[in-house]
Amino acid sequence: MAVEELQSIIKRCQILEEQDFKEEDFGLFQLAGQRCIDEGHIEQLLEIIQNEKNKVIINNMGWNLVGPVVRCLLWNKEDEKRKHYFLMLDLLVKLCNPKELLLGLLELIEEPSGKQISQIILLLLQPLQTVIQKLRNNKAYSVGLALSTLWSQLSLLPVPYSKEQIQTDDYGLCQCCKALIEFTKPFVEEVINDKENSVESENEKLKDELLKFCFKSLKCPLLTAQFFEQSKEAGNDPLRCFASEIIGFLSAIGHPFPKMIFNHGRKKKTWDYLEFEEEEDKQLADSMASLAYLVFVQGIRIDQLPMVLRTEESVFSKGVDLLENGLLRIEDNSLLHQYLEIKSFLTVPQGLVKVMTLCPIETLRKKSLAMLQLYINKLDSQGKYTLFRCLLNTSNHSGVEAFIIQNIKNQIDVSLKKTHDNKWFTGPQLISLLDLVLFLPEGAETDLLQNSDRIMASLNLLRYLVIKDNEKDNQTGLWTELGKIENNFLKPLHTGLNMSKAHYEAEIKNSQENSQDVQKSKDLCSVTVGGEEIPNMPPEMQLKVLHSALFTFDLIESVLARVEELIEIKTKSTPEENIGIK
Repeated sequence: MAVEELQSIIKRCQILEEQDFKEEDFGLFQLAGQRCIDEGHIEQLLEIIQNEKNKVIINNMGWNLVGPVVRCLLWNKEDEKRKHYFLMLDLLVKLCNPKELLLGLLELIEEPSGKQISQIILLLLQPLQTVIQKLRNNKAYSVGLALSTLWSQLSLLPVPYSKEQIQTDDYGLCQCCKALIEFTKPFVEEVINDKENSVESENEKLKDELLKFCFKSLKCPLLTAQFFEQSKEAGNDPLRCFASEIIGFLSAIGHPFPKMIFNHGRKKKTWDYLEFEEEEDKQLADSMASLAYLVFVQGIRIDQLPMVLRTEESVFSKGVDLLENGLLRIEDNSLLHQYLEIKSFLTVPQGLVKVMTLCPIETLRKKSLAMLQLYINKLDSQGKYTLFRCLLNTSNHSGVEAFIIQNIKNQIDVSLKKTHDNKWFTGPQLISLLDLVLFLPEGAETDLLQNSDRIMASLNLLRYLVIKDNEKDNQTGLWTELGKIENNFLKPLHTGLNMSKAHYEAEIKNSQENSQDVQKSKDLCSVTVGGEEIPNMPPEMQLKVLHSALFTFDLIESVLARVEELIEIKTKSTPEENIGIK
């Protein structure tokens, strides 16, 4: 019955154009496919997926079957049909839309807890790697999103402390570390090999995402890991091997550890500090301490260590170093909000924002970002709340606003997990703060490309709230304000996306037409986007820029669709059904 139902749906969709598929079609396909899996009609479902006539349908709708297939692989470890499940997963990864698959796979990785964390990571790392490599644009963002999600889940696993625990590896952390290295290697090699061939800005973004991952790994699990003594046994120590590979990645992407160790905390910094939005306490200092321990105490890659120091220093660098020195002496959450009433106290974060956004020295810009996070960590809840409101109102910078929104999400998460209420990041106070986040400054006319960082952060925050807060509990107040959020944010965003995509598609068409004339004259050409002219560059480079913008809009649209889908599920589901969404 389930197979016939699915075939009926597919037969109806085969006569439709891709753009004519409706939400109802997606829902019916998912339900019928799920029933086929539940009832064991795997071979028939495989035939449907492999049928060339269904190629367009599977590309658009097939990703909905990944979740059910993965759950079958996790739950039915002795099932004789496991080889069919693996084949189906491979086919779906090969045939489905990679953007939808990326989000779907990451959601699956975020679901489990306990020992199931390592099981699903080990199962999905290879498919996830394949999906990311299929993406043509904005790969750096996708790599960063994947590594951040994987690291967040792995950081929940207990780190083994004895040889016996490492060998038994009950929670699978050691296996995951080994697999994660293999997952990351192709992207490190891409940075190395594409320095001359790729778009420089994209290559730098990928390098930054990899550097961020390396520093997170130095903090967790490596900061708390125990290592075998330096002997023949050391080669069999999976965490030691992981540490060696991470340090090797640093050197491979252009940040050799000797330079970082010798210059951290000294007068002049010669390497770039990264955004550590998702880490909490003194993340940079912990990572650097871990790196120094691994090199000097454990002797990992110590043969690469030269004895050269640099001593030159700028006034800005001294000021930021002095601030860091002071902040590291203060306990987290200990600075009272009343201090923000002191003018000089409030000018510190505002000054850091100016350095972050205006300073021509990249090293200082990124160090200032790290110091702003450290500063935030020291404030009490009301202080954080007050500072967030202030910076959202005054920064006028999409990247800074995205950084603040991520911090708001982190504080909401802390508040929801605490046994006692935190009125500043739940209920009416939070709603007042969300009014500054979940809206478009100029409605549908907002420049979505310029504000893409802020918009993506806002959508991710909204997605988090919908998943974590049930309509019945309404701890955050989200469900009371949902109508306002839809009118002020979601609907204008839909309109803005349609307008922006139409504009950029027209520019791509014009650029392609212009490029034919340019090739004859071998001159450079220009394109006007959003009222501003893109600097003169070869036509093929302009097309890359325009296609990259379209990819950004597609990514926003994909996350927006997922948010709206979750809202619909939550508003229509029973309390019992909501349990399965968390």
